[in-house]
Amino acid sequence: MGSNIKIKNKKASFEYFLLEKFIAGMVLTGTEIKSIRNGKASINEAYCAFTGDELFVRNMHISEYDYGTYNNHDPKRDRKLLLTARELKQLKSKLEEKGLTLVPTLLFINEKGLAKLEIALAKGKKLYDKRDTLKKKDIQREIDRGTY
Repeated sequence: MGSNIKIKNKKASFEYFLLEKFIAGMVLTGTEIKSIRNGKASINEAYCAFTGDELFVRNMHISEYDYGTYNNHDPKRDRKLLLTARELKQLKSKLEEKGLTLVPTLLFINEKGLAKLEIALAKGKKLYDKRDTLKKKDIQREIDRGTY
């Protein structure tokens, strides 16, 4: 039943230091899961935030389903993330630290056919950290080509 749908947030590892990762389920409507299975979703601009004691992913774009008629969903609505109570409590306490945030890194369909979102506890990079990351990427590319 599993699918090879893996929608990545490539910008996340460039913009942030990813400290700890969690896998969360999502509360979706029928047309949303169909669009995800078609690969029509984007998590590049998405972020996670707490509302009360619940965790939501905001600004994640899931395109409207082509055959959805009046049952279609709002493409950028907030979607509730499903984690255990212990994980939610742990994340909420860590987010109170200065400079930490939750970013989605990967949206995928698991072997049971359910949509899962990998989220990471992250700390923002400074400009010199980003330059260092680019330099390491360039050196690795040169080594792989055999021209370094």
